[in-house]
Amino acid sequence: MNRYLPVARQHFLAALASTSVVVKTISAVVVLLYLLSWAVDTSYALGVTPGYLFPPNFWVWTLVTHGLVEQHVWGVAANVGTVMACGRLLEPLWGALELLIFFAVVNVTAGLLAGLSYLLTYVATFHLDFLFAVHIYGVAGFLGGVLVALKQTMGDSTVLRVPQVRLKAAPALVLLFLALLRLSGLLDSCAPLAAYSYGALSGWVYLRFYQRHSRGRGDMSDHFAFASFFPEAVQPAVGLLAGLVHAALVKIKVCRKMVKRYDVGAPSSITISLPGTDPQDAERRRQLALKALNERLKRVEDQSAWPSMDDEEEDDDEVRTDTQPLLSDGRDTLSSTPRTSGGPTGASLSSPSSASHSSGTASSGGVQHPESSIITFEDASSRS
Repeated sequence: MNRYLPVARQHFLAALASTSVVVKTISAVVVLLYLLSWAVDTSYALGVTPGYLFPPNFWVWTLVTHGLVEQHVWGVAANVGTVMACGRLLEPLWGALELLIFFAVVNVTAGLLAGLSYLLTYVATFHLDFLFAVHIYGVAGFLGGVLVALKQTMGDSTVLRVPQVRLKAAPALVLLFLALLRLSGLLDSCAPLAAYSYGALSGWVYLRFYQRHSRGRGDMSDHFAFASFFPEAVQPAVGLLAGLVHAALVKIKVCRKMVKRYDVGAPSSITISLPGTDPQDAERRRQLALKALNERLKRVEDQSAWPSMDDEEEDDDEVRTDTQPLLSDGRDTLSSTPRTSGGPTGASLSSPSSASHSSGTASSGGVQHPESSIITFEDASSRS
């Protein structure tokens, strides 16, 4: 174990050195607040407490700081690892400023919605623990948003090979994992589960409708629809429900109807507005087709292997055995044929005549078969 610690430390420092100032700053603040938690209850002062978030207390700064607070070492590792993963995978695509905006939007929205949910739960149950005994903090909310962003950018990447798990299924699997931890009693409250759920939802809404990029705003591709986060069996029903909710939000001016623009590259700069096409979706489908073609070609090359040298030698031996001259068989037949009652003298006397007769026949008539030599031998012995 001690051998791998210097190597892991070296890789961690190299990865941290290659990140931007935004990632380094967030990671440093997380570590400092963890060290501060040994002396001060940071989860109370900097975490979201539903009873203090809303008036008359109105602790609004906790909406910004709750995602940086951790109470355990594994929480610090998960928080810093998530931020560094964003720096390696998302920041080259978005930029440092867009990553900071995404971090702020997801954390603020997740803390606000989670606190509002606990407030509504108190209204329904009149239990004060839902207002003052619950503290929402940690990386859970930002982790949900990051997994949604990774699904958008590289959803077809394989996370596990056995069993095969793709990155697009990671948001649902992590949600199921947190729910199992809560049911088993390993989680003290539902705060991490609520923060993760609202973080994933807020991240999807921001990336779907509001994020600005070179092609306009949002991502209306089919692979990033809300129904794609659910199993295929329930996707039609979820898609129908999500369409109704979106239509209602468009009518009350919360969301605006997205029209995707597809530039055909004409010399006259004609731009066609189509409601069902997206260049990003088309590029993703092209990459999938190329990947499938490469895998198929690789399987064909593996199957068409050259035969080994041993197989060629065995084939040569079989050919040599099958192409033995028939004349040798005839000689063996002559040697194995039993002699007649004439005795060895008759056989020896008749052999020269038979040999001369067979040689004459071979010279005059061409190829002589073994059966003809046998008949000549018997005729010579009977004449003697």
